[in-house]
Amino acid sequence: LQTRMQSLQPDPKAQYRTVYEALKKIVLTEGFWRPLRGINVTMLGAGPAHAMYFACYEKMKKSLSDTIQHGGNSHLANGIAGSVATLLHDAVMNPAEVVKQRMQMFNSPYKSVLACIRTVQKTEGFGAFYRSYTTQLTMNVPFQAIHFITYEFMQEQINPRREYNPRSHIVSGAIAGAVAAAATTPLDVCKTLLNTQENTALSSVNISGHLSGMVNAFKTVYQLGGISGYFRGVQARVIYQMPSTAIAWSVYEFFKYFLTKHKLEKRT
Repeated sequence: LQTRMQSLQPDPKAQYRTVYEALKKIVLTEGFWRPLRGINVTMLGAGPAHAMYFACYEKMKKSLSDTIQHGGNSHLANGIAGSVATLLHDAVMNPAEVVKQRMQMFNSPYKSVLACIRTVQKTEGFGAFYRSYTTQLTMNVPFQAIHFITYEFMQEQINPRREYNPRSHIVSGAIAGAVAAAATTPLDVCKTLLNTQENTALSSVNISGHLSGMVNAFKTVYQLGGISGYFRGVQARVIYQMPSTAIAWSVYEFFKYFLTKHKLEKRT
């Protein structure tokens, strides 16, 4: 839904005013499973990407917090740790995101994930999978910094003893995801344009070939939609991120609690 709603020059058959209208229209005209197209490639990359992401975050958070604020919880350390963890995460997830978004476009020419990978590799080269990587990092570094700082701040407010408390992890994760998602929507719109290379949109502003670079993407989005163009799909983005970050944090905190408890039991 987010990819479709962020389209800057959509096909008349793929114009949506709200998230509900978009979902209803896609299901009715393109089939029940259409909104989930390309999800398999995301799931494939998500496991190793998130493992590296949380492992790196936890290690860096502890090291930096001890350096910056000995024995305390430093928001600066949380932000830096989240940003560095993002570099590893996005190296895995960026190609998966490119494939997913191309498959989710209206009238997508790709029949399967493998067909999409082969065609993109053949016609645009390996670099196409990382064309939006710098934009992804430029978006995800502030996103994750805001995300981790907000999560840790919320935990301080509603779970000051930092015990395993599923409700507090879900609420903190959802709020952190919503705040970070809303703040970084303009960068996400640019990333979607770089990933999908919308022909109609690019040709309408006399761009031939492939659009590359965040600065060019920012200019193109403004040419096509003005200031409001930067906030296309903000509602869908927030709705998508809230359950996503809530689930990620609650699962992470559960396994952290489970493994720590298991470790202590083995010692005693």
